[in-house]
Amino acid sequence: MLKILDRYILKKFLGTFFFIVILMAMLAVVVDFAEKIEDFAKPDGPKSSEIIFDYYLNFMPYITSLLFPLYALIAVIYFTSRLAANSEIIAMIGNGINFYRLLYPYMIGALIISGIHFCANHFVFPVANKSRTKFENTYIWKHNFQGPTDNIHIFSAKNEEIYIQHYSRSDSTAHNFSLMRYDNTGLNRFFILNAQRIKLIKYPNKWRMFNYNIRHVNGINEKIVKGSQMDTVINLKSADLAIRDNLKDAMSSGELVKYVKEEKSKGSGMVVPFQVEYYRRTADPFSIIVLTIIGLAISSRKMRGGMGWHLVLGMLISALYIFMGKFSMTFSTHAGLPPVIGAWVPNIIFSVVAIYLLLKAQK
Repeated sequence: MLKILDRYILKKFLGTFFFIVILMAMLAVVVDFAEKIEDFAKPDGPKSSEIIFDYYLNFMPYITSLLFPLYALIAVIYFTSRLAANSEIIAMIGNGINFYRLLYPYMIGALIISGIHFCANHFVFPVANKSRTKFENTYIWKHNFQGPTDNIHIFSAKNEEIYIQHYSRSDSTAHNFSLMRYDNTGLNRFFILNAQRIKLIKYPNKWRMFNYNIRHVNGINEKIVKGSQMDTVINLKSADLAIRDNLKDAMSSGELVKYVKEEKSKGSGMVVPFQVEYYRRTADPFSIIVLTIIGLAISSRKMRGGMGWHLVLGMLISALYIFMGKFSMTFSTHAGLPPVIGAWVPNIIFSVVAIYLLLKAQK
């Protein structure tokens, strides 16, 4: 049961948090609009309705989802510092309320916010991101592709291997292309196709081959077919060779799991960012609980200088948290750190910091 004091603190926590969310979302829109106004003003740029409804109505949930934990920390520091400055926390403790009992309404507020964030991360924000990423890829980031362009090895199907020496994303052309099919043992090749060059002529997987030769192997018998040009369907899509940087943002968690499974079966090396994104969607909501404890521990003490020093400490902790999160995720993407570890390292470290600060807090 929530007592009057619990309701008082919880109301201030949630009210301050959602006020900060709305305020910072509006500020983010202004800053983003100033940055992208040149792209919007181009002759082939978007219509006003597209900017408002396709982009910014979906941009606000996206930027909010990334900064939810930091908004929670700022909210806790802001209203708790005011309580401390007005000697309300001293009065609470002086009337026999244990300091750790004060955690109760804070934890309820943190669980409410983290629950909203968890559901939104996995089910709501990816839907909103579909329109936003489509808009960005059309008008803003037209060439935001990632993936290897040289010496590409993938399995396009079971017992079917593809090798490409070089792939040009600008015109969807692959040079020195080879396709090999194996029997059920996976050891013997019975079909080998080599082409000097192939070009995508119809999405998703109709290609034109130039200067090709095909070898059909049946035991000791072999048949070779050569030609200068041929159109054919290959189990290879341009999306298998070059993916958008923001593709993962528009995928639901179920789609991320399915995509990672399919890409692993092809031997693709571009699955780690998608795994990191999947684990991040769960790690971020948990960080709200950790940062709420830190915010209470550092702002419950009445300090000379008031709220200013508390906010400075909060901004410093926020900067460290963001830096550590980016650092660990980069390690996962490029240095072999397991994705689940990369997503959870900041929470593990800051959980230790939260416990230490809570034990040292003024009681």
